[in-house]
Amino acid sequence: MFTFTTTRTIVAGAGSTQHIVEHIRPILGDRILLVTDKGLRRLGLLSHIQQQLAGAGIAVAVFDDIAADPPEANVFAGVQIARTHRATGVLAVGGGSPMDVAKVIALLAKSSESLAEAYGIGNAKGPRLPLVLVPTTAGTGSEATPIAILTTGTAEKKGIVSPLLLPDMAILDADLTLGLPPLVTAATGIDAMVHAIEAYTSGSANNNPVSKALAREALRLLGANIRQACFEGNNREAREGMLLGSLLAGQAFANSPVAAVHALAYPIGGHFHIPHGLSNALVLPHVMRFNLEAAGEAYAEIAADAFPKLGNTPRESRANAFILEIEALSRALEVPQRLRDVGIPEDAIGLLASEAMKQTRLLINNPRPLTEVDALAIYEAAY
Repeated sequence: MFTFTTTRTIVAGAGSTQHIVEHIRPILGDRILLVTDKGLRRLGLLSHIQQQLAGAGIAVAVFDDIAADPPEANVFAGVQIARTHRATGVLAVGGGSPMDVAKVIALLAKSSESLAEAYGIGNAKGPRLPLVLVPTTAGTGSEATPIAILTTGTAEKKGIVSPLLLPDMAILDADLTLGLPPLVTAATGIDAMVHAIEAYTSGSANNNPVSKALAREALRLLGANIRQACFEGNNREAREGMLLGSLLAGQAFANSPVAAVHALAYPIGGHFHIPHGLSNALVLPHVMRFNLEAAGEAYAEIAADAFPKLGNTPRESRANAFILEIEALSRALEVPQRLRDVGIPEDAIGLLASEAMKQTRLLINNPRPLTEVDALAIYEAAY
């Protein structure tokens, strides 16, 4: 027995936000809170959306004060704006941080429940405001997940996991990702690959054939398009492949949850403010090597999805070859390779290992049990 849930409606196609009013008005109504970030507004990526909404007579309040690894304060500020505006729905345009914050704003603005009590799996009570998400990076898959991650206190990350957080609609417009800088494209793309790999190999009791099929198709799309997306930033076809691959990976891990790569990545982001995708990339090959004895056969099964040439590699050595190809891809995309390369001091490794063990929601899904000693060794290998 398994359960599979996903976003109710998906609209995909380059230029799809050029007709955004007809898509979202029936869902969000005529008083919308638009959640985004200052960088996207400066780039002018939202101007055509705001012009359409204004032209249709839709009252819009904009909330763009969102940090990377967003703190709880971002949510509380957004909830206040939503209530003052009397928002009938929430529209998020951005990467993982604005989308995650928008999910929680939609929940708290409608339900008035306690954020502290909503953390964890299945604790959110609802109801929430109608919600539409428009990703501008191909990485987090947040538009297809029932998960929102926030930074609590100074560094610890916590998640809200509930079907209530699945949006009513996701709109995938590859035109919003054209020209995204190569490093951001690479890191978020590898993040999406991590989602697919961890979903396929998850130790969750809800690991299921639908998630596995989606994970494999995600890897096929991501592996085939990530280089072109990075080095030919205006390649629309490659951008569409990445955006769809990210969505499919999001659908996969939303139902077959991620594991130790994410558990070890969260403290890196929380304490040193390294972007989430890059944090994942830094530990991915080292966690995979740790997992080989339990997940080697599964790695061999999906290796050629991401890297077709590995189909010619003998089965018994294909899992190792898969890890080597991931490392080679990361180098080719000029992603930092070691913790020291992003300014993390060696004496922080112990702290990172201790903090990673707090991510019990994720570690329970790892195909191989992982102790603090194991986490320390993985960070040392990544250093």
